[in-house]
Amino acid sequence: MSWASWTQFFGLLNWHDAVDILAVAVVIYNLLLLIRGTRAVQVLLGIVFVGLVYYAARWAELVTLQTILESLLIALPFAIIVLFQQEMRRALANFGRNPLWGLAKSQQMASGFGDIVLAATTLSARRIGGLIVIERLQGLRTYIENGIALDAVLSFDLLINIFTPDTPLHDGAVIVQEDRIAAAACFLPLSANPSLAKDLGTRHRAALGISEETDAVAVVISEETGIISIACDGEIVRELDGKSLRNALYKYLITDQYPPGPQGPPAAGSLPPPGARGSSG
Repeated sequence: MSWASWTQFFGLLNWHDAVDILAVAVVIYNLLLLIRGTRAVQVLLGIVFVGLVYYAARWAELVTLQTILESLLIALPFAIIVLFQQEMRRALANFGRNPLWGLAKSQQMASGFGDIVLAATTLSARRIGGLIVIERLQGLRTYIENGIALDAVLSFDLLINIFTPDTPLHDGAVIVQEDRIAAAACFLPLSANPSLAKDLGTRHRAALGISEETDAVAVVISEETGIISIACDGEIVRELDGKSLRNALYKYLITDQYPPGPQGPPAAGSLPPPGARGSSG
């Protein structure tokens, strides 16, 4: 098309059309972000492939193949609901978020950074496995109810005691709501992502699973290697130290919740150094 043709084309568009196109582009972009890196991508490609084969069969007048594919396409809407139920739940939950509620919760959660970071680094040094799930905007009541209710103040000592081997609550996840430990020994859904590294065990898959199902942030300490990882939005970042873990928590729990203000994260000196408490053993 020539420049004159493009000019004539855009001249036919009014502001309603521009807003309509922009809204559709935003929706498609967010849907692609939602399924990025998940098995839904392969499912979507399979559906597109079936559609292309159907139109090719119509063009080539392959009646039998066309009839079979038409029968499959009739059931396609129901198949999409079943196959994409996890992604649809995440999308609806994202649409229902309340930014003001998130602001209040994030400010309360900021006070617990020190205990979580110190507990994670201490567990890492002792090669003790742990899984700490931090609630953000979406409620985790379903997972809290399948564990042991505590409703205790979040503290370094309590976290270390929970994950100490051979204690009644060490197996499972701790769920943190605001500045309190809601429950321990909680069972979480395991991620079914086929692209995960083979060396990731059940704890890491549970951390990824809860981050895929909800907007929660999960801190994982490997029992075998002592490596600290953090999972959020279906992605995992590994090999963190105390400082990088604290920065990641601030990013996920504070910065991502509302626009950053003039006050940045607390100074590094506000946290006690790893090993300052509970370093024995």
